[in-house]
Amino acid sequence: MQLAFKIKHYLFNAFRELFVYNHSSLEFRAKLFALILSANENAKIDDYSIIKKIGMKIYKNDEERADLLVLNTKELIEKVKENNGLDIDTLVLNIQKDLKLMPRYAKKIDIDSLKELLNLSHDGDVISYQENMIEFLQTLKVETLHEKRVQIAKDEENIESKY
Repeated sequence: MQLAFKIKHYLFNAFRELFVYNHSSLEFRAKLFALILSANENAKIDDYSIIKKIGMKIYKNDEERADLLVLNTKELIEKVKENNGLDIDTLVLNIQKDLKLMPRYAKKIDIDSLKELLNLSHDGDVISYQENMIEFLQTLKVETLHEKRVQIAKDEENIESKY
């Protein structure tokens, strides 16, 4: 990563919600990736390159935004590994809470992208655990999209009318 980006990231950490457009959306996606990757205690740097590739697809080749997704994911994983006030259960609760506040985020749960992360694990138990998490997220997505479809439609209508 470029030096300019590292400086921006340092400032973004302090003022993230002010500087990053749709910060909560990016943070939600980072939580999803961190949830799956945190289950693998042997995570490698390559894991983050896959997040970057997925981020480039999501953000239509906006490298800076994809890098922010990688950095947010990395921060969350480090907090889980260091047991710094965050663990996998808390991450799940945060995702559920985010969906209650912003049901349209259920559309951001991209199961195919999450399944790409399974290829990074080589331990059968870890893969099974990650598959269970992905299945849980799929169920959560389907239920939220169904139960909150009216609210989601209104939220999206409000967003479109602002722009």
